Amino acid sequence: MTDGLILVTQVGLVALVLLMAFRMVALVRSAPVDGLQGSHMKTPGIARRTSAGMLPPVSAPDRTELFTQLHILAGLQERDCRTRGLDLADSPAAVGAYAANWLYGAACALCEHSVRHSDSLAGIVAHIASRKTGLKQSQALQAIATLTNSSAGLACFREGLDGAKFWQQHHYVASQHSLYEAVTANSFI
Repeated sequence: MTDGLILVTQVGLVALVLLMAFRMVALVRSAPVDGLQGSHMKTPGIARRTSAGMLPPVSAPDRTELFTQLHILAGLQERDCRTRGLDLADSPAAVGAYAANWLYGAACALCEHSVRHSDSLAGIVAHIASRKTGLKQSQALQAIATLTNSSAGLACFREGLDGAKFWQQHHYVASQHSLYEAVTANSFI
């Protein structure tokens, strides 16, 4: 009887591992196609260019790792917001834009300096933000592109930077740097 239970449990665990591998492959394939190699945003003076004027290419494992880290961090922050009573998917567009700015700050903290502020990084953030906040990708890209136009957007960006740095060291985001705190401190909800 117990041998049968152990066998069923092992088969179930193998099935779950295979399902997880399938989902990871599906997530990687659904990521934005342009990668993290690309051109810069049209905001002058933000990114450093090499002597050829282009960012150095980033290998696929770095892009996949960044996408995975951002997805995990966004999921944790979405859950934190939901448990505190803020549903990002049902929030106004301004709240979604602040969340996209926070996530962009987190992405800049998690990626290499040479990749920061590129169009492809913004594309990855917009993809994840659209899945977590209900914003369209174009709206998330617009929020990121106009980040410097409002002090609230910049504050959310800075909190995202600090939150991701803290998360890398401590494996959780301190409440003062969380997405919930950044959004509620900068908007009327």
